[in-house]
Parts: sequence; structure tokens; C-alpha cells
Amino acid sequence: MTGAELTIDLLAKHGVKDVFGYPGGAIMPIYDALYGAPVKHYLTRHEQGAGFAAVGFARSTGKLGVCFATSGPGATNLITALADAMMDSVPLLAITGQVPTAAIGSDAFQEVDVLGMSLSCTKHSYMVERAEDLAEILQEAIHIAQSGRPGPVLVDIPKDIQMAQVPFHPWLAAEDHLPTLDSNQVTIANQILSEAQRPVAYIGGGVQAANAQDELMQFLEKTHMPAVSTLKALGSVLPDYEYDLGMLGMHGGKAANLAVQECDVLVCIGARFDDRVTGNLSKFAAKAKVIHLDIDAAEVGKRKPAKASLVADLKTSLPQLDCFVTPDEWLTHIESMMKEHAWRYDYPGEKVFAPYLLNQLSQKMPSTGVVCCDVGQHQMWVAQHMKFSHPSNHLSSGGAGTMGFGLPAAIGAQVARPNDFVITVSGDGSIMMNIQELATIRRNNLPVKILILDNQRLGMVRQWQQLFFEGRYSETNLSDNPDFVQLAAVFGIPGQTITKADEVDAAVDALVNSEGPYILHACIDDKENVWPLVPPGAANDEMMTETVK
Repeated sequence: MTGAELTIDLLAKHGVKDVFGYPGGAIMPIYDALYGAPVKHYLTRHEQGAGFAAVGFARSTGKLGVCFATSGPGATNLITALADAMMDSVPLLAITGQVPTAAIGSDAFQEVDVLGMSLSCTKHSYMVERAEDLAEILQEAIHIAQSGRPGPVLVDIPKDIQMAQVPFHPWLAAEDHLPTLDSNQVTIANQILSEAQRPVAYIGGGVQAANAQDELMQFLEKTHMPAVSTLKALGSVLPDYEYDLGMLGMHGGKAANLAVQECDVLVCIGARFDDRVTGNLSKFAAKAKVIHLDIDAAEVGKRKPAKASLVADLKTSLPQLDCFVTPDEWLTHIESMMKEHAWRYDYPGEKVFAPYLLNQLSQKMPSTGVVCCDVGQHQMWVAQHMKFSHPSNHLSSGGAGTMGFGLPAAIGAQVARPNDFVITVSGDGSIMMNIQELATIRRNNLPVKILILDNQRLGMVRQWQQLFFEGRYSETNLSDNPDFVQLAAVFGIPGQTITKADEVDAAVDALVNSEGPYILHACIDDKENVWPLVPPGAANDEMMTETVK
């Protein structure tokens, strides 16, 4: 086989059925090998769209996402998606074409050192230098992307190696060498738990990566421990768990933040103490002893010291925790806070109230549906006001916070789960970042739903300008937006615009019940803010909860 044929053959042998990409000169042999192959290719209209579609595919299934791009600008356009996958631990394989080996280093047409550029935003990167190494590198890359703590891997293949005849030797994947659980640390952790009076479970994205939702729920249901979640972990705790406090952090619920600040033991389960979660780190859970469960030893003690560290796969470590029962006094206090700080939807205004709309969407869409968020105020409202039955049903750019993520991620999720309801929730700023992917939806007849919450502003930036920059609204006015419904219609996507609160219920019904792709354009008040908000430098119990005049 040629190197290109081998590449496609190996992907098929590893169960890859769908890839996303955009062709170009340096990757043409691989695209030629795709012709008639069992691997289906989805042409996106930008390489970043291909990268995020692969991320959406991976995050909605737990399987490997794969994307292709050519050399130079094609490869550099993937970098943002690679960084996003790295921050959120997503199993992704990016295959890029490169100029022929003889031209490397000569500033050839569309030559870029993508290996060097990608080193800081991938789990591992390769440039294939010899044809005889291609098979081993590809098989190793597929293994690395999915093993241990998942992450993106880049393989850069020069054009001449794609065209060369290459040998194929099956590569036997090395054992994962998962860390062995330290029994002494388990003993210490269980001793701490036995003395806990006000424990809280702090849930992170590692639960999904380890496929450990069952183990998590068994632990919570036996201990009755109150649970808080990061943005990426939403859906890990089942919606009917009575002590689920939802998201914590900068825009977390008030009860969630207060519970963590008051707890005496914090059980961190696959989370990394991100700055958007902790607020002022020195004041975060200052009264608590930390028990940290994570597969990545580098995360333990990186930002918050741990009294006990269980470094192992969560499916192994979680069952080792003794299932004590949380004291009734603490649970009574938690219930009181949940009631006192419950979300309210009795908005008095005549305009569309985004939290109410999203809460209605959450109640009316199928529980197996997938919500793909862009980044901004709408992203936080989704996290606050929608419920999810599994973390693979809530795809949101967490660590990187990438505008433009939502639409292509929804495309990837819809390809991966063709029979499920898939919707992207976006803002009028974010949707324009990868609006060209409406063409991908049309070409592939994908029934992706689109909800745009339009305040004609870069809402989150505007909110910060209002609160922390004395109302100097620099470059956040988007009042010259296009008519999004007309724009979608050009791509054959029907929809409607709503401007008033009394239009919401019927519009959500139309969106949920539409058979093909559909866009709902909801115009909201440009002055609405996301509350609560932990301001910079503040502790999580120092939340702002109303507009500063």
C-alpha cells in the first residue's frame, strides 16, 4: 500500500467510520485514498470547523474523533481545536499533510512547522520522517489519544511519504501502565471521611473520561454527600439526585458555592481546581481537608494541597472509599440553602428571558438530547438552567472557552448520534465565528437545531465592562448583526424570530418538534447579566447577585 492507503486502512481497522476535514495540496494523496474507502468523510467549510466537529464527535460518544487538514494554513487552522481538546482532555487524532521531505526547511509553498506549533497544545505530536515508520506512528498515536488521560495527538505526514510504498507491521499497543492505587492513601482518605461533619463531593470532567458515572452515583447514593460540578462535569450527577447543587465557581449557583466554602472535607473527583471554579484560591474551601481522586498525578497538589491522594482510574479508586453516611444536620442545612437560593423564572418583563427559555427547552427536549454551547452569557445560562442525564449530552468549551465551538461541535455530535436530538445554543457573537458550517449541515442533511440568544452585544465582555471598566463599552456593540433567520434560509434551514416572553413556549415547541434543521432566533434584553458572579480576586462566597448601578 501507499502511505495514504495505509493511513485510511489503519483508521478503518481501529473502528473509525467518520472523519472531518478539508483537502489541499499536501494532503491530496490521503484524500485520493479516501475515494471509495469505508471511512466516510465530512467536508466542513473551514479546518477549525473540522477540528471542532471531531471534538463534538468524541465528546458525545467517548470515541476517537479524527480530522484532516493540509499543510500551512490548513494545519494552523486546526491549532485552536487542538488546544481546546487538550484543555478538556478529548481523544482527538489530527492528521495533517506536509510538504515533501526534501522541501522541509526550505520555506516551501504552504510549509509551516506544525510539529513545533502543536507541541504545547497536544498530548503528543509526530512528524513522519521515514515511510517505514508510518504504520507504527499512526497506531501509537491512536493509542495515546485514548489511553490514560485522553488528549489530542497530531501526526504530520509529508506528501512523498503519503505516496511512497510502505510496509505494514501490526503494532502491539503497550500496556497503559495505569497508576496503582496506594492503599495507605486509601486508609488516610477513609479516616478523613469517617470524621467528616460537612462533606462535599466536587465533580470534574474525569468522571466522563473514566466512564465512571455508575461508580459516582453509587458513591453519592450511599453517602448522601452533597455534590457540586464543574462546567465540564454537568450531567455526571443524575438530575434526580436530591443533593445535587449544580455548578460551582464564577457563575455557579449560590447554594453550591456556599456549601463548598462551609465544608470541612472536599472530595475532589476528577477535577483540577481551575481558576474559574476556585475564585481566590487561598480562600477556596479554606476550612476543608481535600481528598483528591485523579488519574493524572500532576494534577494532585498543583493548585490545592491534598491530605489524601488517590491516583488511579476513577472506576478503581471511587469504590475504595468507605460509604459513610453524611450527618443529617449538614443535609438539613444543604436542603435549606437549596430552597432559599433556588432559581426563579417569574421574570416580570415583556422581553424574552433567556433562563426561562432554556429551562423550558431542557424540560421539553428528549433526555437523550445533546446541547452544544458556544462561549459567553448563554453558555453560563445553559449550565445554570438546563439539566443533563450524562456529561456526553452537554458539550461546552471549558478550559479554552472557544467562541465558534458550538455549531461544528453539534455537527460532530449529530454525525456520531444520528438518531438523537442535537442542538447548538449560541450567542450572536459566537455564531458568527463558524457560521460557514451551515453549509455542512445543508450538504449532509443533518437535523441540527440552532438557538441563538441575541442581545446584539458581546454579552459577557459587555457585562464585565459594565461592572469593572466603568461602563466603557469598547467594541462590544453588535447591533449590525445580519438577520439570522434569513441567513439560515439561504442554506435551506427554516426558523423564526421571537422578541416577546409570551412567544417563548410555542417557539420552543416548534424547535423541539421540527424534523430537520431549524433555527430559533431569540432577541433578548441587551442589559441582562448572568448572576451570580464571583468578581476577580474574591472568594466564592463573596458573590455579586444584582446589577451595580
